[in-house]
Amino acid sequence: MSRTASGLKAWALQRATAVYIALFSLYLLFLMLLAPPAGWAEWRGLFSATPMWVGMLLYVLAILLHAWVGVRDVLIDYVKPFGLRLALLALVGITLVASGLWALQSLILVRLN
Repeated sequence: MSRTASGLKAWALQRATAVYIALFSLYLLFLMLLAPPAGWAEWRGLFSATPMWVGMLLYVLAILLHAWVGVRDVLIDYVKPFGLRLALLALVGITLVASGLWALQSLILVRLN
């Protein structure tokens, strides 16, 4: 098998993003169980700190990449008509980009306020 095969790259990206998503989700879970923010100011303070902001940005990117690879592989494998597959891939891509922009806007607004 070639190391440059796109299937191997997609598989590796899927696994890497899954590991980050799992670890950061556990971190957030323990953080919320042990010391949940009581009000808006504490939430804003938590997510405006640079390490948490960067971690959350990477978390959102990992979720978006993970979703793209998974949905793309399912659509390529199971949707045979090319036009329908292309339309669905475009719809998923636009939805993920819009979701990513919305999450980025939220993170930027937390830092600014």
